[in-house]
Order: sequence, then structure tokens, then C-alpha cells
Amino acid sequence: MPTQPRLIDLAADTATRPSKGMRQAIAAAPVGDEQRGEDPTTLALEARVAGLLGQEKALFLPSGTMANQIAFLVHCRAGDEIVCAENAHVFGSEGAGAAALSGAQFRPIETATGLFSVEDVARRLRAPRHRSPRSRVIAIEQTTNRGGGRIWPEAEILALKALARENGLALHMDGARLLNAAVATGLAAARFAAPCDSVWIDLSKGLGCPVGAVLAGPEAFIEEALVWKHRLGGAMRQSGILAAAGLYALDHNVARLAEDHANARRLAALLGAVPGLALQPGGAVTNILFLDLSGTGVPARALAEALLGEAVRVNVEGESRIRMVTHLDISAGDVEAAGRAIVAALARLRAAPQGHAAP
Repeated sequence: MPTQPRLIDLAADTATRPSKGMRQAIAAAPVGDEQRGEDPTTLALEARVAGLLGQEKALFLPSGTMANQIAFLVHCRAGDEIVCAENAHVFGSEGAGAAALSGAQFRPIETATGLFSVEDVARRLRAPRHRSPRSRVIAIEQTTNRGGGRIWPEAEILALKALARENGLALHMDGARLLNAAVATGLAAARFAAPCDSVWIDLSKGLGCPVGAVLAGPEAFIEEALVWKHRLGGAMRQSGILAAAGLYALDHNVARLAEDHANARRLAALLGAVPGLALQPGGAVTNILFLDLSGTGVPARALAEALLGEAVRVNVEGESRIRMVTHLDISAGDVEAAGRAIVAALARLRAAPQGHAAP
């Protein structure tokens, strides 16, 4: 039987698989009872991430979504309000978790890039009164997901922190791709994270771990977060098996994020001259690239289906928008092959009779 081609998976950087070295680190990890504070590998990861982010303490969790939700549970009470970007992951991709769990609602800011200004937030803060929601949290996403991997500048984060302090709000950072921002700018991760009242990094995206995120903040915040972790599922017992992957990733997979950024730029260059195809403004900033197909007349889902037949997977984001994300399982050669497949599939689909897919 013919060998199936390897899938070039550009749909998300969560597609990464643990490497041989990471698997060896997992197998060799010293472990203990996490709930008793006796798992040495988990404790080492938490201390490492707290230092990396300029925070007092950290907590190892199963996922980034759980990190966001625990942060909101600590910061908010029922009826509070969270200001964030309209296209933020916390607003549109976490099952309305803040409303369901903490009873908080969102006050979104329309922004194509996922970035917004201090003035945008100030206009949305509520004056304290008994019949209004209480503005409680400003949530930012580093880098911006549906904003195309844009980077929050340090100066803007500091300005938001000052506004939050003046108005009694917490500043929370969804740091799913914070280390991409650090590598792209050459600034230490703590420069972006230290001003925040809570922040987390994802281990299962560009860092290549099979699972996990680490939430960080002041010691009192983490003590409350630990309570909510237990309420939402309890201890993970010998979690050092998973934490070992995070320590390995921090040792081996951070600096190489620059390769993912270079591959995203390479992909943008390959597609930039295709007639009717528009790339996100500014091209590839880090490892996320959006394509606007509206000028080609080809529906996004039709292109995605055609590409899947060529062993290339992309993510459909609406009728005419495609998202592609580079990561450690995507090589420069994969990017070249994907670029060629996209150009060829678009040409076939545009040449096909309207309403019929090209074979």
C-alpha cells in the first residue's frame, strides 16, 4: 500500500508532539505527592516560571483555559466586569467560563489586532454605583491570537497597569504565547509579565509539551488560586511526570521559537504575490498568519478541504479567513511545501465552475 504523506499541520501550535529528549525527561522525572507539596519536579517548574515572569509564586495547571478561569475566579465576584479585546480567547473561546464560573461578564473592545489603548479601556470603566457592574479586571493577550500574533509593547502594559491601579482593577495577562513575544523582541519575559497581577504561560503550544500551563502572581493570589484548583478538579498527584516536560521545554525550546517566526515570514513571502489573496496587515509578526480570501472568490472551507487532500491542515476562521500557525514540528521545507500547495489549490478552485470544487 502507498505510504500516506506526513500531515503538515498548520492549524495550531498545539499540534506539537513531545520530542525524544522530552520523553526521556518525562520518564526520568523524580515525583512525589503534589497535594502535599512533595513533588520535586513540579515545585522546580513552578519556581522556575515564577522567576521567569518576575512573580512571587506559580502554580502548575492542566491547561491555559483553566489558568484564565482560575485567575478570574480569584479576581472577580458575581456581577463584576472584565475588559478585554472582542477577539480575545477568554471572550470567545472558553465556553463563557467567566460567566458560568465566577459570574463575571465581559466588556469587549473592538480591535482587529487584539491590541487596545489605555483610552479604550478608560472609556469602558464603570463609575461605581449600586446598579452597575463593577469594573474589576483588564485582560490582555500576549501575543494576540486572532489579532495575528501581535505583541503588546511593554510601555502599553505599564500604562494599563497604572490605569488599573488608579481604579482598583487587576491586570491579567493571558500569556499563551508570551515567550514568542520575548524571543521576537529580545526582551525578558518578565519585562512584559511583572507588571501584571496574574499571568501564565502555556507549555503545550510552541514549547512542545503534551499538556500544561503555569499560572503566576503574588503569593496571596496563588494561595487563592490553589483553592480554586482544588475545587475545579483537585491535585494531579505525581504531576512531576508532566512538569518534567515543562522544564525540558524551558531548557531547549524557547530560543528556537525564532525559527517558527522565520518560517511564518517565509510563508507570508511565498503567498504575498498571489492575486486576490490578502495577508494580515503587517504580515507575520511572530508565528501566526491570517489569510483573507475574499478577493479570490474562494470560500475558506473549500480551500481548507482541498489542502487537507494535499496533507496540509489549516484553520478556518469564518467564510473567507484562514489561520496558519508555525511551530517546532513545522520545518522550512514544510513551509515551502505548504506554500506551493496553497497556491496550486487556489488556482484550481478559482478555475473550477462556480459552485463546483476542482478535483
